[in-house]
Amino acid sequence: MNKQIAKQEGKERRHNRVRAKVVGTTARPRLAVYKSNRYLHAQIIDDMVGKTLVAGTTQPAKKIAAAKKLKKSEAADKLGESLAKQAIALGITAVVFDRGGFRYTGRVAQLAESARKGGLTF
Repeated sequence: MNKQIAKQEGKERRHNRVRAKVVGTTARPRLAVYKSNRYLHAQIIDDMVGKTLVAGTTQPAKKIAAAKKLKKSEAADKLGESLAKQAIALGITAVVFDRGGFRYTGRVAQLAESARKGGLTF
């Protein structure tokens, strides 16, 4: 088996295992994370309604030139703080964390920790 295919299948298995257990409700929406090689995307989703309540990304807007370059981990930290601030403004204080099949290390863990510091409880 090709190494890249095996890696992708492992990620899909982990994702399915997490999603079988994690469901976002109106009281505790789901904080879903997607990680690419360059960027990190996160959104808070109410699965009962099927609606995204808060979303954010580390990808800069195309029209706005980033004044200072952040490291990937620093950008993940800022994203977690931003999501927490937006969620608390909407009255969301508790979420369930959906790491999306990605291992809980590096940028994924950094985002989660900064969201906790921002006031969200997992």
